[in-house]
Amino acid sequence: MQTDLKTGIANFYDESSGLWESMWGDHMHHGYYPEGGPPKNNQQAQVDMIEETLKWAGVSGASSMVDVGCGIGGSSRHISRKFGCKATGITLSPVQAARANDLTAAAGLADKLSFQVGDALQQPFPDSSFDLVWSLESGEHMPNKKTFVSELARPGEKLTEEEQSLLDRICEAYYLPEWCSVADYETMFAASGLEQIRSTDWSKEVAPFWKAVIQTALSAAGFQGLMKAGWTTIKGALVMPLMAQGLKTGLVRFNLITARKPKQ
Repeated sequence: MQTDLKTGIANFYDESSGLWESMWGDHMHHGYYPEGGPPKNNQQAQVDMIEETLKWAGVSGASSMVDVGCGIGGSSRHISRKFGCKATGITLSPVQAARANDLTAAAGLADKLSFQVGDALQQPFPDSSFDLVWSLESGEHMPNKKTFVSELARPGEKLTEEEQSLLDRICEAYYLPEWCSVADYETMFAASGLEQIRSTDWSKEVAPFWKAVIQTALSAAGFQGLMKAGWTTIKGALVMPLMAQGLKTGLVRFNLITARKPKQ
């Protein structure tokens, strides 16, 4: 089952990443839109998501980071420029890894950053290889959340049938194995020996993102891109309104969680 899931995830991003980059750029995650804040373009909102996440987690510097679920390397390049650090990224998608390396070389950062195909549940790195572990919006793909948290540390309520159906449709389209509450993640972080565990809910701050993505998909360029990308990407586009609905009703939440390894 895990092999089929990994293949599905890899194929999904192999097929859809080029379209996403052409419409949204090199950051493959939500944007940050604080309530009452000034208008901003969506690409700036995505950069702000990285900056606000670093600020919230209390990260003021790094010398070597790993980006788990790196996409095409947008976060790694941004953080490397910010802190001057080295970075290594892993993704299940060979297309993403190759594109991330190409973009990094074009940005003049190939001496500091590298990207490769790798499994977040079996990371190919020795213990204590990095002083910053970054994983933005990849945990939802992990079939074994305990193993996922354990690997990061090494380098809820009953649903109605309608709610479960909505989540199942999202999972099927985006190759998500099962949902996990932030409370469950906190428990797993603690069980892995991590300390200073904190979490927060940014659902309101990312709410405008899915409306913007849907509008992009409905544009002439977006529609043409979907037709070229293929059925897997089209299927993902068709359930985007369900993600927006889930966030609006509170069924789907956008949470951050941070922790630190104990000092040896």
